[in-house]
Amino acid sequence: MSPGRIVVAPDAGVATWAAENIDLGLGLGHIEPLVLGPAVVPEITDPDQAEKELELAVLSAVVHGNGPNGLTVVQAALAALGRLDQEHAAVYFQVIWNGLREPMRRALEALVMERQIKGEAAFPPFAQKLIDRGKLEGLREGELKAKRGTLLRLLARAGIVLAECESARIQACTDITTLDRWIDNVLGAKNATEVLS
Repeated sequence: MSPGRIVVAPDAGVATWAAENIDLGLGLGHIEPLVLGPAVVPEITDPDQAEKELELAVLSAVVHGNGPNGLTVVQAALAALGRLDQEHAAVYFQVIWNGLREPMRRALEALVMERQIKGEAAFPPFAQKLIDRGKLEGLREGELKAKRGTLLRLLARAGIVLAECESARIQACTDITTLDRWIDNVLGAKNATEVLS
């Protein structure tokens, strides 16, 4: 019998398949893989627990990062990485990032962007560098464009006509909070000055 091999399988079906003994043939024995999959790796969602068991938290993020509690699991692991030096933290982050499927990557990017917009504590620099800033800027610009479009449609429905300078002011606005305030101001406003106050 050959010593076991370890397999990390985030997918339960793959984990079951990978756990099967592998017969080497010709009487050479078999390999019994040790499989770390969703059934045996705990979901670590508590940042304090993640900090105490960092490696397990990283493994949890890889295995459960795309699941129903994925964003919470990933956030706990990322919070724990803050106690490491930049080099090691970046390696662990890259391992987690590589395990995430596109929907969860987008959710994480949106969370980073939301925290940046609100001025809350941002993710560590290694995480922000590895998350494509172009995507974040694209997401932010998409949100700004949507808010501007909503504001212009509401103004048109309310029968409020914009002067060229007022239209330019809306198009130049890059503050989501301001755009939200202007959208709220449309209700009951009689003119553009009241909306853009």
